[in-house]
Amino acid sequence: MIDLLQKKMHNLIVLSFLLLLSCNTKNEPKNNHKLIQNTEELDAIKKMLKAQQDYWNNGDIDGFMKSYWNSKELIFTSLNHKSTYGWNKTLERYKESYPTKESMGKLKFKIINLELISHNTAALKGEWELIRNKDHPIGVFWLDLRKFEENWLITKDSTISLVN
Repeated sequence: MIDLLQKKMHNLIVLSFLLLLSCNTKNEPKNNHKLIQNTEELDAIKKMLKAQQDYWNNGDIDGFMKSYWNSKELIFTSLNHKSTYGWNKTLERYKESYPTKESMGKLKFKIINLELISHNTAALKGEWELIRNKDHPIGVFWLDLRKFEENWLITKDSTISLVN
């Protein structure tokens, strides 16, 4: 009788274990698929970033700012400065930090990762470098982008300087 009870208990434990294994909670829902990366949209973002670089290299901060969302909700963060909120304050900060074309130097971007999050939002991680006569600062940046009508604009810019 005890042997029979032990066998049933053993079978019950094995069955419970097998049921637990079959209930794998790590499976992703079937409707949670990765967004297809539209190359036309990704190219439009790259083109915007290239235009921004060209404006910078021509000493044109106003042109450079065309790639930013002209809103009070724009966010710019960096380790070296207090966070800036709003397009106008971001423009002021750039003009104070880079008062001359010489102080702006030549800007180069390198895109490390660019991904569409939805049909009208994207995330970009990149590296930047400034080539100037007196120094050569480099760093990394993360951009949140949103498509407004036909234009991709930066809604949040987080920049870190690695070398001054």
